[in-house]
Amino acid sequence: MPATARFPALPYLFALTLGLFALIGYWYGLGQPVALPDVASASHKLHCASYTPFDKDQSPFDQPLKLRPERMDADLALLATRFECIRTYSMTGLEALPDLARKHGLKLMMGAWVNRNPVDTAKEVDLLIASANANADVVTSVIVGNETLLRKEITATQLVRLIEKVKRHIQQPVTYADVWEFWLQHPEIAPAVDFLTIHLLPYWEDDPAGIDQALRHVGDIRQTFGNRFAPKDVMIGETGWPSEGRQRETALPSRVNEARFIRGFVAMAEANGWQYNLIEAFDQPWKRASEGAVGGYWGLFDADRQDKGILAGPVTNVPYWPIWLGLGGIIVLATLLLGGRVRGTRAALLLPLLGAVAAGSMGSWAELSRVTARFTDEWIWAGLLMALNLLVLAHAALALSTRQGWRGRCFTWLEQRAGWWVAIAGFAAAVMMLALVFDPRYRSFPSAALLLPALVYLLRPVSGPRREIALLTFIIGAGIAPQLYREGLLNQQAWGWALVSVLMVAALWRCLRVRRFDAPTG
Repeated sequence: MPATARFPALPYLFALTLGLFALIGYWYGLGQPVALPDVASASHKLHCASYTPFDKDQSPFDQPLKLRPERMDADLALLATRFECIRTYSMTGLEALPDLARKHGLKLMMGAWVNRNPVDTAKEVDLLIASANANADVVTSVIVGNETLLRKEITATQLVRLIEKVKRHIQQPVTYADVWEFWLQHPEIAPAVDFLTIHLLPYWEDDPAGIDQALRHVGDIRQTFGNRFAPKDVMIGETGWPSEGRQRETALPSRVNEARFIRGFVAMAEANGWQYNLIEAFDQPWKRASEGAVGGYWGLFDADRQDKGILAGPVTNVPYWPIWLGLGGIIVLATLLLGGRVRGTRAALLLPLLGAVAAGSMGSWAELSRVTARFTDEWIWAGLLMALNLLVLAHAALALSTRQGWRGRCFTWLEQRAGWWVAIAGFAAAVMMLALVFDPRYRSFPSAALLLPALVYLLRPVSGPRREIALLTFIIGAGIAPQLYREGLLNQQAWGWALVSVLMVAALWRCLRVRRFDAPTG
């Protein structure tokens, strides 16, 4: 089309309007606040919440571990507005906690960390006994070990001996805490404790329960334990729902789902007179290293101690959506400026829509990376995929332009290397597919990272290294059915990844049909 041809303004404006409305609707829909019945208020405090006093960038594996009393003081002042008590898991570094709990009118369920090291365990147990005796007015019960049988660190017989030792030296009730199934596997623990503390986390079950079935599952298990171990009381020592992370079968993490579960559970527990402890007070980013992204986001408050809206008030899944919408608008504008004068009506329709798709997918990948990236290599991987998206976007926008002047020179440079861009996109998709087939438990779905390259090279295939692309096409295609089987057919995130994978396979297949590939010479 000659450069002097009339610019197709009407199709261009139509596509731009459609793209902007779709982008606004996408982010507004994700960020729309949801109103739910409140369960906490200034006049109604909840029972208990799990508490670990780490700063945002701390973990229990830091050496030396330096816990700040001023952090604990501020945390307990905040938690005292919502809860009657807090549950702890270790004695190390928490010497000041009973005095701070007393100061803020909180009770303590104090725990000793029990592991396979008998020296460490003995130290924890001795500190637990001493603190319980010295602070009988605030320590209402003690927990000897947390999920120790689950981790197979000591035997049930050894655990019973530790429990009996503690019971001989203190007046408060003594319990042990573990996932509910391990109480059934080791019923010999029950006679040793004063009450049972069971963990009920529907998201982490071997057969994960979706948000609509989760509360019924919790209620059924609690009823079963109440009947089986009567007359001993049963406390739900951990229950909750993650606000971020990958979906497991029908169990979908989100802030709204966390609020739905917590508020529904509290109403059910209080109606039935159950003792309970919510996990957890604050997000713990360090847990992502061992549990995947989802491990860091079980808090009622985030790691910066900001209210996530879980207990009261409206709650939104993406509180930062205006930022991503604003950055998306910049990406759309940059796409239009880069494309400049387009090459006809088809290009006038595609360019604004390309910008909107790029803005939505790159913003989604940036938001996902913000909450999931744990290590330096994961941040580098996320950054490289973002860079790939920017190169693909620039290449596609210039392909739609009239390619005059500097646009023509930039297009030529990108076009000469386009075969490598598509090979890199295929390589990234193949690596992620293999990970999701063979080691998926702690991995998030990277659909947003590869949607744009898949669409661009499906619509405009380019020549690339044939043997490599053929192998990558096979790997991605062969993994689609197994990953869906592993995740379950009701997992929407798995279906999203399957769709992007199908698009990528189709794009790579079309690229194989483009015969000529010249490696860049400079």
